[in-house]
Amino acid sequence: MSKVVDGLYYAKSHEWLKVEGNVGIVGISDYAQAQLGSIVFVDLPEAGAKVTMEAEFGAVESVKAASDLLSPISGNVIATNQAVIDNPELINQDAFGSWLIKIEIANPSEVDQLLSAKDYRFISK
Repeated sequence: MSKVVDGLYYAKSHEWLKVEGNVGIVGISDYAQAQLGSIVFVDLPEAGAKVTMEAEFGAVESVKAASDLLSPISGNVIATNQAVIDNPELINQDAFGSWLIKIEIANPSEVDQLLSAKDYRFISK
């Protein structure tokens, strides 16, 4: 069974969101990295890019498949995790410790549309 971290929000597309004030930290779930297998490439936007809830903001590629990344929330990218770009396998080692982007949240009410850890556990079995 995949690990699900309490206190985070989850998109049905398997991205997680940690909210710290007006900043959203985004990564992919343990379930997603397990389904992909060995991740070999990550494409992320640069700081300053605008992202929209449920719209593509990047991609991850593994030896098995490529998958688009969909933003769990709207806002402006304020940081990109260069360590994950340089070493994509970090996501396989620790999906929740390997964030992808940080977003200045434009519309905090969008968080209400995401899944709780309890609800995400149900769909990621």
